[in-house]
Amino acid sequence: MPALFDKSLDESLNKSLSVLAVPAFNDNYLWLIHDGRKAAVVDPGDAQPILAVLAAHGLALAAILLTHHHADHVGGVQTLLQHYKVPVFGPAGEAIAGVTRPLREGDTAILPELGLSLSVLDVPGHTSGHIAYVAQDRPWLFCGDTLFAGGCGRLFEGSPGQMVASLAKLSGLPGDTLVYCAHEYTISNLRFALAVEPDNVRLVERMANEQAKRARQQATVPSTIALENATNPFLRYRQPTIVTNLQDSGRLAEKDGPVAAFAALREWKNDFK
Repeated sequence: MPALFDKSLDESLNKSLSVLAVPAFNDNYLWLIHDGRKAAVVDPGDAQPILAVLAAHGLALAAILLTHHHADHVGGVQTLLQHYKVPVFGPAGEAIAGVTRPLREGDTAILPELGLSLSVLDVPGHTSGHIAYVAQDRPWLFCGDTLFAGGCGRLFEGSPGQMVASLAKLSGLPGDTLVYCAHEYTISNLRFALAVEPDNVRLVERMANEQAKRARQQATVPSTIALENATNPFLRYRQPTIVTNLQDSGRLAEKDGPVAAFAALREWKNDFK
């Protein structure tokens, strides 16, 4: 995995704020938003790589933003708090140690040190209280494990109906919104997408582009909402070709509706090799 995400996608948006991808574990990205002096971290599952990047760039931590309670997203919080006394924003619907600013849809996470405000969306499905952050003055989405590049999170706690509603909120964001998801799952997700919708030309092109990035040891994220809407089967579950594929493979009955189609896709992906 790359040491740091190439910032070129962000530099044209605002010279004063950048987003770094800090790799952790096998395939996580911990996102660090900074202005060259102060920084906020999104979903710090591991404190050590964050502390190393802060030191390397001469940054001071100003805030922690959490999307959900899974250990690979919150495991580094307590260690970071031993070094920096900062506010911890997180979902109001989940019990996460250290959260001082519980948030739900309609709230705003305000980071005055960075001049950044993020709107909060409730996006249950992967977990029951999962939230996402949408920057108010730049096209940035930090969505944890709800929406992935080419996929979506497993339904560990929520229902298919909840996840459908959550993904609809994200897919309706402006097309140029950068999708900062939390894992490098893109190639495996697109392999499944091609099994679901093999005649999607945009999808075929995307797979080639993303494979080339990985061959160069580059990250495949962030993607964009427009790209996800064009190629992600979990946003395209209503497409007639996908529905027909599900029916022909015996995964969906003709009488079943869109939510059942989404659920069938998710079940198929769970077992896909």
